[in-house]
Amino acid sequence: MSEQPITSLKGVGEKTGRLFEKLGVHTVGELLEYYPRGYDAYEPPVSIGELRPDAIAAVEGLLKKDGDVRRFSRVAVTVAELSDGTGSLQLTWYNMPFLRTTLRAGSRFVFRGRVVKKNGRLTMEQPEIFSLASYEGVAGSMQPIYGQTKGLGNKTITKAVSQALSGRGMEREYLPEDIRTRHELAEYNFALEHIHFPTSRQELLFARKRLVFDEFFLFILSVRHLKEKRQDRRSRFVLARRPEVEQFQRSLPYALTEAQEKVLNEVFDDMASGMPMNRLIQGDVGSGKTIVAVLALLQAAYNGCQGALMAPTEVLARQHYESMTELFAAHGVDKVPVLITGSMTAKEKRLAYERIASHEADIIVGTHAIIQEKVIYDRLALVITDEQHRFGVGQREALGEKGDRPHVLVMSATPIPRTLAIILYGDLDISIIDQMPVGRLPIKNCVVDPSWRPKAYRFIEKEVAAGRQAYVICPMVEESEMLEAENVLDYAEKLRKELPSSIRVEFLHGKMKGKEKNAVMEAFAANEIQVLVSTTVVEVGVNVPNATVMMIENAERFGLAQLHQLRGRVGRGKHQSYCIMVNCGEEGAGERLDILNRSNDGFAIASEDLKLRGPGDIFGVRQSGDMEFKLADIFTDANVLKTVSEEVDRLLEADPELREPGHGELKRRLDRYLERSYDKLNL
Repeated sequence: MSEQPITSLKGVGEKTGRLFEKLGVHTVGELLEYYPRGYDAYEPPVSIGELRPDAIAAVEGLLKKDGDVRRFSRVAVTVAELSDGTGSLQLTWYNMPFLRTTLRAGSRFVFRGRVVKKNGRLTMEQPEIFSLASYEGVAGSMQPIYGQTKGLGNKTITKAVSQALSGRGMEREYLPEDIRTRHELAEYNFALEHIHFPTSRQELLFARKRLVFDEFFLFILSVRHLKEKRQDRRSRFVLARRPEVEQFQRSLPYALTEAQEKVLNEVFDDMASGMPMNRLIQGDVGSGKTIVAVLALLQAAYNGCQGALMAPTEVLARQHYESMTELFAAHGVDKVPVLITGSMTAKEKRLAYERIASHEADIIVGTHAIIQEKVIYDRLALVITDEQHRFGVGQREALGEKGDRPHVLVMSATPIPRTLAIILYGDLDISIIDQMPVGRLPIKNCVVDPSWRPKAYRFIEKEVAAGRQAYVICPMVEESEMLEAENVLDYAEKLRKELPSSIRVEFLHGKMKGKEKNAVMEAFAANEIQVLVSTTVVEVGVNVPNATVMMIENAERFGLAQLHQLRGRVGRGKHQSYCIMVNCGEEGAGERLDILNRSNDGFAIASEDLKLRGPGDIFGVRQSGDMEFKLADIFTDANVLKTVSEEVDRLLEADPELREPGHGELKRRLDRYLERSYDKLNL
């Protein structure tokens, strides 16, 4: 059943199926692995006197009088008053006038919703209404909350998951019994069912522990498999050091840092060794990884070969291509770069393919299109991927197979402590650029509460008046019933009213078409847009040295690694830059944000974050970047990651080919995992 299309489920027609596809869910199996992003715990009702603002709670009481409908412009507001002896609570619903017939004076109900403080008194907005008996039926349960898209709500997704679980066949257990026993892991089918519908927090943790273990286990097994395949391979590309590359490096208007020089030497030694290079360069945002990549690409080009640079977004690919073209023209480099992206026209692609096949182009820059499209290379000797955490094991393998076993260099600005990086990138040698270029001004940080917003807007206005630009980051695109976070569309509208009309404010989010995103980013880069309101899509966006303010709304909703990446969008030019983090959450979030407030060192932040977050912190924000994990988080689950690594080593030492009788199901599962990694590439 797991391979059947999502439309095979009752009640999921073609229209709903297309909405599920927007969430990346095409099959019933993918739906079962579309885990909740949170849970709504139906706690016993509390008294009105115990209610606190900004919390979701249930209260039981008597309605003092009939519900009243008041009209404001186009909005009908239904208002009722609840009392329980410890106080009274106002209840409000928007555009639900029909509730008036239900809300009768003297009736006793349980109301559940978010409590807010308005005009000095507590109000519950849009609460659910339960009879005493119906609330008793759900009390103590944990209802899943899924990531949603417009037109596809939580109820529809929950219903589909429930149907998929009840209609599926049982999966055969594949984890060796001794591993399950040693680590007290749930049976797989139990874990799958209870990650969606736990009856208690303890049951949820038990289910999650097993599924996190599985994600790490299959990932690390596949990494070891990749390493094994590469053992003892020879490279036909022995790339000697070329004087033209040294001359180009000397002509640059700045000297490389010691850390850059060290890493560059490691890369050049690998390329000349006769063995295929498989190296990861980790370097903080702005540490100068790109120039190391450019020098490596030129080394390949001046050895008569081709090199390719793969970026995770079209905006970033185009930026790399344009800056490389300008750099080569300014320094008399006669090597030709060419761009390939998915949104190019058929004619543009055909011309690019011809230039690559004829070796008129020496360096190919693009998105994953450079491994997906029918590109014929002429002696492709080096492939570099930028922002490695966005490419999985399948892509790493596909890169290694493109051409004739080229050298592979991967780069990441996501700071991961070395101990974890060695496990996650076990198939790669690791280099670290741990110095920043001389003269870069440190970013000034501050963590503020929402009351500080008017000052922040005036500050942005002042920076724009001085010729600078600003980013404002929000966690969502549109308003959601379940999540009260600042959203991009509304926020952009609000800022247009707050700032002078001479300041152009635009928005950017992941649901926009590629061409729209590119147009907005290019206009921002050209200072045609002064304030850009965006989701985290700018995390790996275009380089805008003129942007000096990064304001992050609902900063408590982001992981520290992601916040650090976002902050790295500013501080790239000669002017002082600032990062304003608005903490709209509870006081506990302040401790995490304070780490960023104190430090601009990504690796120090990652290590601190690792200490702060415990294994029980499963409702926090995932931080691991995209990688291949749906549930697991390399920070929260660092101890599990280390344990799994040891178990995989022990297993492969005893049975390297997984041929022992008890490992047949595991071998089948690993093959399926690797196959799915390739399927994602459409190769």
